[in-house]
This record gives sequence, C-alpha cells and structure tokens, in this order.
Amino acid sequence: IEREALAATGDGALMRRAARAVADTCARQLRALPARTPVLALVGPGNNGGDALLAAMMLRAMGYPVDALAAFATPPSATQATDAARVRAHWAAQGGRLEPADRLAALLARRPLVIDGLFGIGLGRPIEHDSPPGCIVQAVNLAQLPVVAVDVPSGLDADRGCVVSDGVAGVAGIAIQATATVTMIADKPGLHTGAGAALAGAVTVADLGLGERVGLEASVSGRLLTATDFAGVFAPRGRDAHKGRFGDVLVIGGAEGMRGAALLAALGAQAVGAGRVIVGRLPHGEHTSHGSFASKDSQALPLMHPELMTRALATDGDLGRADAIVIGCGLGTDELARRLLQAALAHPAALVIDADGLNLIACDEALRRALRRRATTRDATTRRTVLTPHPLEAARLLHTDTPTVQRDRIAAACRIANETGAAVLLKGAGTVVADPDGRWTINASGGPILSVAGTGDVLAGAIAGLLASQGTAPAAPTAPTAPAAQAARLGAWLHGAAGDALASRADYHAGIGLAASRLAAALRERINQLP
Repeated sequence: IEREALAATGDGALMRRAARAVADTCARQLRALPARTPVLALVGPGNNGGDALLAAMMLRAMGYPVDALAAFATPPSATQATDAARVRAHWAAQGGRLEPADRLAALLARRPLVIDGLFGIGLGRPIEHDSPPGCIVQAVNLAQLPVVAVDVPSGLDADRGCVVSDGVAGVAGIAIQATATVTMIADKPGLHTGAGAALAGAVTVADLGLGERVGLEASVSGRLLTATDFAGVFAPRGRDAHKGRFGDVLVIGGAEGMRGAALLAALGAQAVGAGRVIVGRLPHGEHTSHGSFASKDSQALPLMHPELMTRALATDGDLGRADAIVIGCGLGTDELARRLLQAALAHPAALVIDADGLNLIACDEALRRALRRRATTRDATTRRTVLTPHPLEAARLLHTDTPTVQRDRIAAACRIANETGAAVLLKGAGTVVADPDGRWTINASGGPILSVAGTGDVLAGAIAGLLASQGTAPAAPTAPTAPAAQAARLGAWLHGAAGDALASRADYHAGIGLAASRLAAALRERINQLP
C-alpha cells in the first residue's frame, strides 16, 4: 500500500503527513510538560529517521527548542531513502546539525521529549546491546523520558509483539520503551500483545490519507477488540424473563486448598447472567493431587454464597444436566481429575477448559483426541469448546517452552485452535483469541491490575456463563458468528474492562492488591453499563 501511494503522490507527500501526525502528538505531550522542554529526534537511516527529523523541524517552527542526533555518523547509502535524504538536506540548509552519538548523554541530561526514528517495521535483525544504536536505546530507556515512537518502537517486531532477536545465532535484541507510538497507514498487531503492549505506550493510527485503500486491502483474519464490538449484545431482559432461559453452568474443580478457584469461577458465571450456577462436589474419599474435596468446604459454600447450588458428582461419569461446563480451576491432575475431564469432554454442553484441565490434555493423547472429536461430531455446533491457557499452559499444549509462545502469541493461539478444533483464549498482555479457521483478535482492554491469582478463574467462569446465557443472543454486527469464539472474545473484553474500571479508582491507582473476588462484581457493573 505504501509503495503504491508513494508512486501516486508527489515527492515527500507521505513523509509530510507522517511527520505532521508525529509533531501533533509531540505537541500535545509538550503542552503537559514543563515550559521550554526540549525535543530530541533520534534519526535513523531510513524513512523513520526522515519522519522524525521532519517532525522535529515542524516542532521547531512552532517555537520548541529542538535537537537531532544521528544514529550513524554516515547513513548507509543502500538504506538511505530518497525522501529521508531530502529532509536531511533541508535540515542542513536551515542551519540544523545532526549531533554525533557521543553527545547523547549531554542531550538527555536536558530531559527532552524524545522522538524515536531509529528503525521501523522493516528491521530484520536485532539491535544488539553493544552496538551504536543499542547504546542509544539503552541510554534513552535508562533516562525514563517521554518517548514518541515513529510507526513502531525501534527494535520491536510489529507483527509478533516481541523484541526482534536472532534465535539461530542466540542474539537477544533490545527495544525502545515508548510512552506513545504514532503508527502509520494501519495498526500493527505487535503494538497490542506481548512485549509490544508494554513497549508501545498509547497507540495512535495515522492513516496518511490512505484509509480507504487500507480498508480494501487489509486482511480480515485479525482485528483489535474494543467496546464498540459489543454494543447491543446485552439487551435489557424482558418482564417475563426467568432463570430457565439463561442456562445452567456446572463448575468442576476446587480441590482442598484450591476450593476458592471453583468459587471464583462460579461467581464469574453468575456475574455475566447465567440462570443457575452449580458447583460440583466429589464423592467422599476421592482425592486429587491437591488433596481431598473436604465435605465441610462443600457444605460451607451455600452458607457463604446462598445463591450458588451444589451437586454431587457421580463416579460413573454422569455429570447431570448443564448448558455449559467449566472445568479445571484447581482440579488437580490425578486419575479422578482425568475421569471428570473425560466425562466433561463427552458431555453435550458447551465446555470451557482451564488450568489443570489443560495440563491433563497436554500430557494425555486420549484426552486430546476426545477434545478434537468434539469439533468433528454431528452436534459440534452445540458442543462449543473454549480453551483458556496462560503462556506456560499453551507451551505445554504445544510441547514447547514459554519464551517460544511469547515470541509469537498469535501464531501459538492459532496453532492450538487448529490442532484442537476449539476456540483458544491465550491470556496475557494483549489477550489473543483464535478460531480454528484461522481468525484471531487481540483484546484492547485490561492491564496489570489483573495479574493476581484467581482472576483467570473468574474469566473462565464468565465465558461459561456467556455460553450458557448468550448462546442464542445475536452477535454484534462486527463480531465473528462462531458462538464459542464470540463468548471468548466478549469474556476477554469484559474481564479486561472490569479490571480497567477498578484501576481507575483511587484505591487501586497503582494497580496493586486486587482481590480476585472483587472482580466478579466489577464484571456485573461493566455489563450493565454497555449500550
């Protein structure tokens, strides 16, 4: 798209538009900074360097003090873009000087706003720590200054959300920590998941006047989820509504010492509107790897939350009636847990598998085959299945390690979905939800306030509650139609949005100390605020 636009527009037209978008973002930030805060443009050899330098020239015209530093003493001729070379010549003609790298410490000591124009999305090799640009990146990160990145923080893989590295050579890379990123033409998935979600800061898309072209050309397989995707999903319930219309959720999990996991899942299902929520009880004398399901714990549950029901689970695999089952939260991984998961996989209800349920599948080929059969049977449309792994659980399912999953979260989620036939919600910064058919989304809501034990249990229960209560609800106009993926996407967004709402309160300003049991109430509040 960019090449076609460059050929169709006049010399430097796209660069001027990009620089204007960067300069406008910088100007907004500068108005909130101390008066006379200087600007430092880090100028790389390519078009990103040209964008940064031209934005600096625009800011200088507005009256801001501006400096520019060259990442390389002489730009490599093979990579020096024509438009970027023209901007450099214009800068020199106006009396501007490209400072050498040895001036960086003195320039950073002035506490400037930094424009990162070192490298863009075309970077194919890591920025090594001891290289000249690597030293610049480390110095800027150490100074903890406001940084506006051009298109992508230098060193970040814009597709995968990881820092560019060379796994074959064993070379780790480094990347700029930006407070804001102005990305050009269209959004980039790597800015919203994995390390990119933290490195990019606030993301602004500057379409450079090419929005119509992007709309025609962009792939429809991947999208960013926002609140607008779910407008109208939760219509007010009619006066004749009753609990039987909104489904029964059965929660299977919560061994001794982990009983709270099942309770949190049950509260998550209740918060999103399930008609009835039932917590399963194991027969006396049965044990899991966490210990026995103590009868007094089970008896205490209705006293703590009288709105929840309990059900004794039979040893013959009959789980009873349910519209959706969530299994795995604190379940354990012994033979009893395996039998319960086997029964759940054979049950006609919609199914959410979390935590220990995923660990059992990862090491048991028979369970994996049973999971796959759910997607291939004649009633597969009603046997909707969602897997909710965190990165370590995803690594176990893929027989790899966590760093490999985190290097390409989208690919990892899509591969698990393809291999299992289930919708997959890969948790973490920029949660990814993947369909078996290759479609994927990245969730825009949520933050570090959710990084505490138990919040994943609430999420698993919420998705089960959505599958039970929203199974026949119309999809939002822009949402995928697959019910399992729809519930996973909606659950992920609601879960994150509830966390965001809590983080906006004064008592959670630093995002520290959330009790997962409070999250269910925040979910309910957020749902009832949707248009």
